[in-house]
Amino acid sequence: MKIDEQLITKLETLSKLKLSDEERVQLQSELSAMIDMFAKISEVDTGNIPPLIHMTDSYNIMRKDVSVTDSGREDLMSNAPQSKNGFFAVPKVIE
Repeated sequence: MKIDEQLITKLETLSKLKLSDEERVQLQSELSAMIDMFAKISEVDTGNIPPLIHMTDSYNIMRKDVSVTDSGREDLMSNAPQSKNGFFAVPKVIE
């Protein structure tokens, strides 16, 4: 892919940027360098390499989803600094 002035103008329009002439030249050279780098990467023979699904042999090991009896309201409210009518009482935050 060739990075030319027309492509730079299109990218400038799509990104809604206003580039100076120096910035346009710099962007053109940097994009060309990136494209060349990817072209070198594509030259590597990966035909005999299996696809990578996971980086390691470890998988997420999760516990069983087992329901347990929940604590009663009284047990939960005993940990509250203040309670009122069976609810947690907190200071008023919004006027």
